[in-house]
Formats: sequence, C-alpha cells, structure tokens
Amino acid sequence: MSEQMDVVEIMKYLPHRYPFLLVDRVLEVEPGKTLKALKNVTMNEPFFQGHFPGYPVMPGVLILEALAQAAGVLSFKSVENQPSADTLYFFAGIDNARFKRQVVPGDQLTLQVEIIAHKRGIWKYKAQALVGDELAAEAELMVAQREAKR
Repeated sequence: MSEQMDVVEIMKYLPHRYPFLLVDRVLEVEPGKTLKALKNVTMNEPFFQGHFPGYPVMPGVLILEALAQAAGVLSFKSVENQPSADTLYFFAGIDNARFKRQVVPGDQLTLQVEIIAHKRGIWKYKAQALVGDELAAEAELMVAQREAKR
C-alpha cells in the first residue's frame, strides 16, 4: 500500500520545523518496509551562506539528517496509525556512510529508506540519497524510539 504525504502531513510526524525540517514530500510509504521522499534544495537554505561562500554545497551531515528524518516518518508509519506527541524517534547511529556526489542548489534529493531490522524500539535502515539516478550519499542508520520528556 503506497501513500503520499505533503509537508503539512509530514509535520504531524516529525517535531522538526524550519530551518531544520529536511523532508518536503513523501512519495511512497510501505509501513514496515520502505519510504521514498523528496528534499528540494534551493539557494534559500540558510546553511549555504557559510557552506561555502561562492561555492554552495549541502553539508553531508544534513543529507544524512534528511535520511534520518525520512526514517523517522517510516518508523511512525510502521508502528501506529497516528503520530504521538509522547513518542520521538532519535538519530542513534550511523555506519558505512559514503558521499558520492555533491548536492548543490537546484538539486532535488530523493530520499530512500528501507528497514533492515527492528528490535525493542531500535530501528536499523539502509538509506540512500539520490539526485536523479546518481547516488549522492548512502549509509546504514539507526533510529531509537523514546518517550518525549516534557
């Protein structure tokens, strides 16, 4: 079963807000399996002022963060029908990160995450960020489910 989500729907699942919300649209989600999303990269991104002046490149750590946010949405969609203000998914680890292509203003990142394992509130994902058909970054991500402390 595939489902699309716009940014308003995504914000129901993620606590992130501007300038740190890095998922613009979910194209497909199969709970318990995979999610495919988009991040539109524009010159208006605040990080381009300093990374790098005259040669704007999206920081690799933010590409990984976008993938982790996509994984967080998939985690929520895999365990419950409605997002919960009492539950958060935290970026818990990263393995085998590789950067293959620079991401620059005007690019559209396709974020693909696939669940590898899920045990006791810890999720492991295979994650890839692509620009068109070109691999920009890949990694194995771990996301931990925790209760929000308010």
